[in-house]
Amino acid sequence: MSEKIRFRPSGSSAILVELDELQETLNLLDALRAHLPEGVRDIVPAARTVMVDYDPAIISHHALTQLISNLDLSSQAVRHGETFEIPVTYDGEDLREVADLLGCTQAEVIRHHTEATFTVAFTGFAPGFAYMTCDDPIFNVPRRSTPRVRIPAGSVALAGRFGGVYPSDSPGGWQLIGRTPLKMWDLSRERAALLTPGDRVRFLDLARMSASKFPKPAKSLPKKRPPAKDGIHVIRTDRPALYQDLGRGGCSGQGVSMSGAMDRESLRRANLAVGNPQTEGAIEIAFGCFELRADRPLTVAVTGATCPLTIRTAGGQQVGAAHGEAIALDEGDELVLGFPDRGSRSYLALRGGFAVDPVLGSVSADTLAKIGPDPIIEGDMLVPAGRHANAVWLGGPPPQLPDDKLPVTLDVILGPRVDWFTPNGVETFLEQEWVVTPESSRVGVRLAGPRTIERKDDAELPSEATVLGAIQVPHSGQPVLFAADHPLTGGYPVIAVVAAHHLDLAGQLPIGARIRFKATGDQNQILGETDR
Repeated sequence: MSEKIRFRPSGSSAILVELDELQETLNLLDALRAHLPEGVRDIVPAARTVMVDYDPAIISHHALTQLISNLDLSSQAVRHGETFEIPVTYDGEDLREVADLLGCTQAEVIRHHTEATFTVAFTGFAPGFAYMTCDDPIFNVPRRSTPRVRIPAGSVALAGRFGGVYPSDSPGGWQLIGRTPLKMWDLSRERAALLTPGDRVRFLDLARMSASKFPKPAKSLPKKRPPAKDGIHVIRTDRPALYQDLGRGGCSGQGVSMSGAMDRESLRRANLAVGNPQTEGAIEIAFGCFELRADRPLTVAVTGATCPLTIRTAGGQQVGAAHGEAIALDEGDELVLGFPDRGSRSYLALRGGFAVDPVLGSVSADTLAKIGPDPIIEGDMLVPAGRHANAVWLGGPPPQLPDDKLPVTLDVILGPRVDWFTPNGVETFLEQEWVVTPESSRVGVRLAGPRTIERKDDAELPSEATVLGAIQVPHSGQPVLFAADHPLTGGYPVIAVVAAHHLDLAGQLPIGARIRFKATGDQNQILGETDR
């Protein structure tokens, strides 16, 4: 066991707990799950870290670190999960190289792989991607020196002491030894991810299997409802709009992050303005230029980015509509959203909500994981759900949103990996003005500045969990601010995390916005160590 546990702050409501080895990490994970502290919302393990997300209103940073410090990590818990058999055709492009690296024949690689038992340690990288440990010590191979641009879904691979199966086509640097016809990620199943932490896996040589032994498909969920034939007509959308709510929690075990609205407060305000629950799904519209026509009387509200609102009546009149308030539309009326002068994303809520099928408990469209309802495009029909709504809420003034003229200051909490950067690099990060680039998206807000952020060295960071608002610094030295659809884990050091009270502001940054970062919070908690 290691003599120290290191606590690294990761934003306003998460702690990255760092240990020295994978087994210690798994022991901590099991201990936390066995004695889950009140107020802990999620636990995301990785190779040498465990991210603990908590509610500061229920448990404090200090109380949580003290509790974790007092956990007994000396014994290895028995991991619980299902056992799966995965058939493999062993014809991977790297099978010969893996055999050479291990000092054996290709047939011996296959024998070792099929005789070993693999256990899912954690998930990440992509929905359904499981990092598996192995009870055969022979498997320890380096990643490829040059990652492939595309690895086909179903590829069975090795890297370091881990095994895995790619759930979808994606880039990657693992060594490929075979492929399986089984789907690692399938939204038609009751549990979309085939494998979750604690599950065990035995790989079977498909060439030696009989048809009767082939695994049966998992039970499928009912198919989605057919496309609507009538409803609210979308008559213009310059960019695809997206259904969003407050996100899908509790799915990190399947490798799925929260997603949800980029500006959660604006989504809440839109729903409250029409009497909906705050959690109701609404439409997130990037940079305005959206029009719809009502085929029946209905009530909507638009919040977020301040775009001009115009109603074209069935009689040919044009009247203005108020931003942030309930808007009554008659049959045949058209609502037009112009280009916003502040902010980047507007939220359109419908009294009673939209009839749209949730995926994993949420209607949020995750653009990275490709989970959720299809994007809304011109010609689509939106169907009112007609759920019960309460009296219309009359809220206070909306928050001031950013534009591309005046600089915006975002409060950040340094860490968890600020110690990976030189003092000059940290100074550059905090003192320099950064510009939002056109490559920004719901996955990450890409920033550019005249000076790059200097790292101490070019060491590789083992993948670890990331949070909303994390500011990751790749080798280019130009930072990326992780947005709503960010990956669950990342492999570049995070220099700081946007403070909770500025996350919605960060979600409204338009292209060309100029921002500065201001360190806040208790910077003495950047790195804490506890003797064991």
